[in-house]
Amino acid sequence: MAQESISKRIAIIGAGPAGCICAKFLTDTGLEVIVFDKNKPLKTLLPTGGGKCNLAHAEYDFRELAKNYPRGEKFLYSVFSRFSTSDTLEFFRTIGVETYTREDNRIFPVSNSSEDVRNKLLKSIQNVKFVQETVNTVIKLDNGYKIQANKSSYLFDTVVIATGGMTKNSLPDGLDISFSQPTQALAAFTTEKIFKELAGVSLKNVKYKNLTGDILFTHKGISGPLIYTISSLLARNNFPYTLNFNLSDEITHPQELLNNNPHKEIKNLIGQFLPKSFAVWLLNDLGITPETQCCQINGKIRDLIFKKINNFDITVSGKIPDSEVVTCGGINLSEVNPKTLEAKNYPNLYFCGEVLDIDGLCGGFNLQNCWSTGYIVAQSIIADYT
Repeated sequence: MAQESISKRIAIIGAGPAGCICAKFLTDTGLEVIVFDKNKPLKTLLPTGGGKCNLAHAEYDFRELAKNYPRGEKFLYSVFSRFSTSDTLEFFRTIGVETYTREDNRIFPVSNSSEDVRNKLLKSIQNVKFVQETVNTVIKLDNGYKIQANKSSYLFDTVVIATGGMTKNSLPDGLDISFSQPTQALAAFTTEKIFKELAGVSLKNVKYKNLTGDILFTHKGISGPLIYTISSLLARNNFPYTLNFNLSDEITHPQELLNNNPHKEIKNLIGQFLPKSFAVWLLNDLGITPETQCCQINGKIRDLIFKKINNFDITVSGKIPDSEVVTCGGINLSEVNPKTLEAKNYPNLYFCGEVLDIDGLCGGFNLQNCWSTGYIVAQSIIADYT
């Protein structure tokens, strides 16, 4: 029979970015921390930023930063006002991770390596004890919590839940905590129309309502930065639904373009604004010979072509499974004190990271949520212990 370990240490369930930075700040003040996770620490950090680790986004006004979170914006005001983008960069500098900012304001380590960031963060928390077990149940006791893991059981007076993006099994049993059912937030789409011939073709600076970004056609549908943003904003919309894009706002006077290029093939004219392979596909899709000279394009055909470019509809039928790891859903924010991130109905029980019903757009925002909420939880616990 498994032997029960009794202790008044701090338990963190989840060894992802939020759990590990929380452990770092706690152990820096001499507190003893045990981190539980069935996987190796910071495993989920490795694929971020395409393996380069997009640590943060260069937005230094906390209210402007919070606007990048479709769920959790106002809740994050207090969090980001106390641990900002600047604080994140300073923290990583202190553990040996120097950073740089790209033109798109995404912040990366100079090493361009998630593995490097992982190793340096783990080195900074060498005093933390990691237990590679799955926590199945957390039970509230009169003077603390009982954690039942798959190999043993433990007693703690403080528990932090940092289990990452919600799945059906990510929240341990035993707690009466309400949460929103999870669904993918940053995802590629499957589409009703198959764009097999366009797989790998990218369209730049595409407009969708007030958004601008790139679209990538895949053998299953559409992907790319703009699609990830849309999928986040519409995370709970029911499929199918139709998206309307302006593929190029540079074409303002199509007849003038045709008049000025009478002997140019229409595919080459459109190819000045869009990839030529896409221009050929578009014309064939409309039943227009791509080699037709511009002087042969009448008003009806002109309107057909350029209306399609400026009002390009794509009907999406679903999300591509596991195309991204960020989820919409998690612990309902009404359950949590926004200043301390402590559960309102469970003293000394805290939440940080993506287990909360908070998710951001692409660009380092989801990691910023982890860094900032992990810090707030640590400071709340430290204040309670001193």
